[in-house]
Amino acid sequence: MGGILVLNSGSSSIKFALFDESLDETLSGSATEIGGVSRLKVSSNTLKSEETTAVLPDHSAALSAILDLIRSAGVDIAELTGAGHRVVHGGPVLQSAIHVDGQVIAEIERCNDLAPLHNPHNLAAILALKVLAPDLVQVACFDTAFHASNPDVARRYALPDRPELETLRRYGFHGISYQGLVRTLAEDAQADAPNRLLALHLGNGASLCAIKSGQSVATTMGYSPLEGLTMGTRTGSIDGNLVLRLAEENGIEDTKELLNKKSGLVGLGGLSDMRALHAAETDASRFAVEHFCYWAVRHAGSMIAAMGGLDGIAFTGGIGENDAVVRQKIISGLAFLGATCDPQSNQSNRSRIDVSGSAVPIWIVKAEEEKTIAAETQKLIA
Repeated sequence: MGGILVLNSGSSSIKFALFDESLDETLSGSATEIGGVSRLKVSSNTLKSEETTAVLPDHSAALSAILDLIRSAGVDIAELTGAGHRVVHGGPVLQSAIHVDGQVIAEIERCNDLAPLHNPHNLAAILALKVLAPDLVQVACFDTAFHASNPDVARRYALPDRPELETLRRYGFHGISYQGLVRTLAEDAQADAPNRLLALHLGNGASLCAIKSGQSVATTMGYSPLEGLTMGTRTGSIDGNLVLRLAEENGIEDTKELLNKKSGLVGLGGLSDMRALHAAETDASRFAVEHFCYWAVRHAGSMIAAMGGLDGIAFTGGIGENDAVVRQKIISGLAFLGATCDPQSNQSNRSRIDVSGSAVPIWIVKAEEEKTIAAETQKLIA
């Protein structure tokens, strides 16, 4: 098999990574600020990171520039095994990685209303690559797919059973991250891999997942990524009638902006970055951190109940992997379940941070979403 190209397309950027047959990353980079004077970045195991500017008016131009970068690194696009795309929302139909064809493209487009800030841009990269490299096999991997194993009682809101409300479900997100976490733990923990795992993906966007026997049985995000934990700029779970009141007083667009971009940590502490909140050392910043940790612990109780117990804890994501203070606060909140953190291991961000003999093993797992997409793509094509 040849290499796998992984693409993660956003509203004004495309991130890419190239993996060889052994799933080792050989090249990575991005095209950012698409729509004008853009920046192209590329780095590899053998080359220093390089950055140039270019005029990239749209995603097609950006992807063309990325393919040129890959060719200039000595890679023949025609010899690649395939390309894997991160697609945020697969809706009720697309619930696993899948070869991209006309029907899949149409179904992703049907999900645009469910993820209007993401799916159209994910689709733009698929369509552009179809033109630029028509013979390259494409695979779509969905952030929602890992949670398709949740039982209906967990996925369904208590709304009337009417056709027009059929797509209003808890879908959950960060699924590619959780899928990679399960694979990594199975490889690293081997016989000690926990049956009932509390997984915490903590970053600017944050969620928890109850993983039983390797499958998601509950997660904190719902119909959209707004539900659940306090996040960098999102409120997390909020009373529906409060949302209606805000919409009545401020209008729908302003309310959408408030809930998604002006709340969470930035709303409570004035800063969305957890490192900056720690450094600020104000009453407001300290409260924002406490709020984040309190709701992580409180939602963790819900996830543990959904699994019927707890056999292990795993942290991932930017905060989960690097913030010893946040991890300590959350683990302390779960001490009644036998979770005990070793301070030195936690401070050093080691892969295993529980005290020897702890009733609950605790891991830090590096988020490897691109590698997970590459693995799924390789497996599906094989």
